[in-house]
Amino acid sequence: MEDKSITQPQNGSLLISEPFLGDPNFERTVILLCSHSEEEGSFGLVLNRPSNLKLSDVLDIDQDVFDVDLGVGGPVQYNTLHYVHRLPNLPQAVKLEEGLYWGGDFDLICSMIKAGLINSDDIKFFLGYSGWTSGQLQEEIDKNVWIVNNNAANKLFNLGTDTLWRNVLREMGGKFKVLSNYPVDPRLN
Repeated sequence: MEDKSITQPQNGSLLISEPFLGDPNFERTVILLCSHSEEEGSFGLVLNRPSNLKLSDVLDIDQDVFDVDLGVGGPVQYNTLHYVHRLPNLPQAVKLEEGLYWGGDFDLICSMIKAGLINSDDIKFFLGYSGWTSGQLQEEIDKNVWIVNNNAANKLFNLGTDTLWRNVLREMGGKFKVLSNYPVDPRLN
């Protein structure tokens, strides 16, 4: 019997790209699935693609008070800013799992940053997002483009972006641990 916790995506799932994926936008990426509906499609943020920008490059904030690196959330609408955080009382935030939230009152976030009320370890910002039309994500999962992990999203604040893909697969164990060691270019092996 197939383990549904590995094949059925849901809000808060991590999507880990298969090591053989040839799309440079998603090669060795880990995506936090923020919204998933078979009828409406899916929305997620790539967690391990840094940009060359800081938050102060896109918002009017004092870089000496609070400045963090921006990630590339995906290839769609690169001119939009998204965030995930550990702020349970932020109005309009969507709870993804215990202690992990997506979005929320943007003006309040900006005010809290300027007032020094947010620890940079509790929020991550992304430019752009990753999106799928109705049924598209499940089709890609069925074609083995993505590995679904429904039990690891809380790790995104604890693991470094440069090792996130490998570490999440290792922690899944079994065949996934083997995949974590797959070389980027097997011809050089």
